[in-house]
Amino acid sequence: MKKLYKYVVLLLVGGGLYVLLELIWRGRSHWTMFLLSGICFVSLGLINEILPWEMPVWQQIIIGACIVTALEFLTGCIVNLWLGLGVWDYSALPGNVMGQICPQFFLLWIPVALAAIILDDWLRYWWWDEEKPHYNLI
Repeated sequence: MKKLYKYVVLLLVGGGLYVLLELIWRGRSHWTMFLLSGICFVSLGLINEILPWEMPVWQQIIIGACIVTALEFLTGCIVNLWLGLGVWDYSALPGNVMGQICPQFFLLWIPVALAAIILDDWLRYWWWDEEKPHYNLI
């Protein structure tokens, strides 16, 4: 039960922060973005839970950006293509895949993944007395 509580809290933090960023950036968001970003935040946090801390942070960031892109594609296929909610559409951008993901946003997910990984690590340390974050650059 304690573990479920932790992951619900992390989902709420990640979802809330991302929706806030979208409101600042685009002036709007959607409830599905709250769920997607919360799931992404929890997933990025699991990188250091599954893979060793010794992994260079740049590799964690690339893995994180790939996770976000994969979840964005899956969510886009469900939310935009299947349900027709039209939350986002990258079809006008070069290199897009079915209008749901594109290289430009993959590049945007790199700094977002870095911030999320570090924030998750420190929240786990501060709130749940988990291992103190430490990172290898190379």
